Amino acid sequence: MGEALAQEHLQKNGYEILETNWHCGHNEVDIIAKKDDTLVFVEVKTRKTSAFGEPQLFVTKEKQRSYIFMANNYVQRYNRNEEVRFDIIAILMNNSQTEITHIEGAFSTIM
Repeated sequence: MGEALAQEHLQKNGYEILETNWHCGHNEVDIIAKKDDTLVFVEVKTRKTSAFGEPQLFVTKEKQRSYIFMANNYVQRYNRNEEVRFDIIAILMNNSQTEITHIEGAFSTIM
């Protein structure tokens, strides 16, 4: 449900969805999108509550390294030459409301 909401959010904001649940070995990118001349790799984190912290706080350094590895693989495999950016879409869903936070450039290849 969270990934569908994230895709809808991206499309409403001018992004073209290129891939969803793209696999590279045992790893997976939730969404690969393009906006203007930028290729965007998006990690979606969905939670019912922020009692244990905001959803974006659960994107670990290990997950970031994995996304960087997968982005390099994708760019090489498909001969892409756009700029690359890593975003997080954090979704809080409870019975009464849904809150979507889109963090552009949430992390970089420099760690």
